[in-house]
Amino acid sequence: MGGAMLAGWLRQGVDPADVIVVEPSGRSGTEGVRAVPGPEAVPAAFQPDMVVLAVKPQMMEAALPPYARFGKAVFLSIAAGKTLGYFAGHLGDTAAVVRAMPNTPAAVGRGMTVAVANARVPAAGRALASALLSAVGEVAWIEDEAQMDAVTAVSGSGPAYVFLLAEALAQAGAAAGLPDDLSARLARATVAGAGELLHQAAEEAAVLRQNVTSPGGTTFAALQVLMADADGMTPLLTRAVAAAAERSRQLAG
Repeated sequence: MGGAMLAGWLRQGVDPADVIVVEPSGRSGTEGVRAVPGPEAVPAAFQPDMVVLAVKPQMMEAALPPYARFGKAVFLSIAAGKTLGYFAGHLGDTAAVVRAMPNTPAAVGRGMTVAVANARVPAAGRALASALLSAVGEVAWIEDEAQMDAVTAVSGSGPAYVFLLAEALAQAGAAAGLPDDLSARLARATVAGAGELLHQAAEEAAVLRQNVTSPGGTTFAALQVLMADADGMTPLLTRAVAAAAERSRQLAG
């Protein structure tokens, strides 16, 4: 995810000379971008406006302490489950921290990121965070950090639900008599195409659904199953999102 964000920043015109990547291998993987093996190797004269913490949550405990030296920067974390309070405990109560939850479509510039800032982040810091995060897709801000668990369940985990839809649709097509490879191709193209149509259309998803549903037709017959009150897609996804949100709360606790 950090690599995808860096690529997006460079595409938007960020000067590679203004970026230092901390990577144990000492290689940034991006031409013109300097890499160092650890935060202690960052030159003392380098005072960043923002420190992006793009490490796995389970590695944060060990990785974070050396970055306290950049106390004048805004810290932007994309580590799932690590709260603003967690960072205050490790970086100090005066640290300006933005917690963000991007999702994997950021790798192709179509991500959805939701962010929340603590009271120490100035307006300019929020604007900089928005600019950096928007390089890989859309950005939304929330004021109540407790909503981040639901955000994680909907957009953070959401791409997996869509991939499962494509997988299940392919299996259903094969069960209906299509060759496996053709069914997989139809499902993949249909999910991707419908997603792009939803992205470009001004209409709400419900309107787009209604536009392709003729009364008494084939789509109508399928939706009678998918939209069943008790065991249809909506109650199933509601339970799935609730389970993901609860797990997010457990991990943060």
